[in-house]
Amino acid sequence: MDIENTIKKESHFLTEFKFEAGDVLRGVKVEYGTLGTPKYDKYGRVINAIVYCHGSSGSYKSVRRINEITGPGEVIDTDKFFIISMSTLGSPGSASPSTTSLGYNFPKYNIKDMVNFQIKFLKEKYRINHIIGVIGNSMGGFEALTWATEYPDFMDFTISLASSYKTAGHNYALSKFMNHIIETDPDYNEGKYSKKLARSLRLASESVYTFGQSKSYYRECSNDEIDEEMIMLAEEGVLDDPNDLIYNNNASLNYDIEKDLGKLKSKLLIIAIEGDEFFPPELDGIPLHNIVSGSELIIFKSLHGHLGSYELKQVSDKIEDFLKEFKE
Repeated sequence: MDIENTIKKESHFLTEFKFEAGDVLRGVKVEYGTLGTPKYDKYGRVINAIVYCHGSSGSYKSVRRINEITGPGEVIDTDKFFIISMSTLGSPGSASPSTTSLGYNFPKYNIKDMVNFQIKFLKEKYRINHIIGVIGNSMGGFEALTWATEYPDFMDFTISLASSYKTAGHNYALSKFMNHIIETDPDYNEGKYSKKLARSLRLASESVYTFGQSKSYYRECSNDEIDEEMIMLAEEGVLDDPNDLIYNNNASLNYDIEKDLGKLKSKLLIIAIEGDEFFPPELDGIPLHNIVSGSELIIFKSLHGHLGSYELKQVSDKIEDFLKEFKE
């Protein structure tokens, strides 16, 4: 299924949204897209929804990461499931510092706020009070696991893809470093900038470059190829809004739900990637599997490391086995 060209951008405006810190915004925009056809119960509530949560630099379109196993008759069967993908709170397509014109006055938010933002949308737009499952990639995995621990009866299954149950080690340091690059820019002015801060945004983007792919990938590239990729990533970074980036990083700096994992009731599938420099299986996926009794763990190898979440076809039979009971 060609998700990139199939999924269409739609918008919904929440009547209001209350943040964990107490701030309230009204008329809050949610950017989203859907795949498949909704099925309703006698009360008009959608009953066949699967929610996809994207990573830190993604949007609703990032559902294309599961493109290889999604479509009519596929592992994630769009003849049976109604897939909803939202640009999460803080992403430029939805409510964020840049798109609300609030800038540095935008309320501070965390991972639970992102989850509450999604739940508020599901209830308002589709009258959903229960979903079949939630799939989260990278930062989206933070959301999926937070959802499953804070609202354990809301879903039947949870899939954590190339993610973890806490921000720690080099992931914490990298987010702090990215923020430091921007916040020490003399033109940042505590978020009240009037310039684009292009140089700092380029440097912040370049700082994450060596974590995206596996170590083997970089060794197989020529130096010229690496130069080209770094330039391309830096130029993409210039398109980011500094406050959007800093708010997004800060949202997950204190993410740690290890003590709450015992609350999880949904069936949990953990998919980890050998070669992932952000979330190495031995530091994230395997410990999570050991903590959550009854969870299932799939590890596959990808030259593309963290970005290898596109390659789920490698383990489609195992994902199919996990989802079999939810298709009945």
